[in-house]
Amino acid sequence: MVTYDEAAAMLEAVLDEVPDELFKGLSGGVILAEEFKLHPKSIPQRPLYIMGEYRNNSLGRNIVLYYGSFSRVFAYRTRQEFEDRLRHTFKHELRHHLEKMSGINTLNKYDDDKMAMYEMGMDINNFSEPPIG
Repeated sequence: MVTYDEAAAMLEAVLDEVPDELFKGLSGGVILAEEFKLHPKSIPQRPLYIMGEYRNNSLGRNIVLYYGSFSRVFAYRTRQEFEDRLRHTFKHELRHHLEKMSGINTLNKYDDDKMAMYEMGMDINNFSEPPIG
């Protein structure tokens, strides 16, 4: 299992892959929170963990990734799978930030559609994100 400190090091490496200009306007930066977070509509028989969030509120804009959620969902996966999912989630949340800054709403619609599928009992694990642009 990947520890919090190992996940933090992985996240630092992921952040280093991204050009600095893409962080413009992300006043609260990127946070790796220790806790897990369940979606408010999570069904006990099929828990739906929130892996990350883009937050835009009176305190500014930031990205939060939930180590606790990752450690529960990916406890028995390889380190590489954990890191790949961490990278994917960060890029998803960064895209929310970039779309918000650009006045685009594509990814929010995708997230809403994915949630509707979950509520209907469908498998959402292989639901592909919309293309950029």
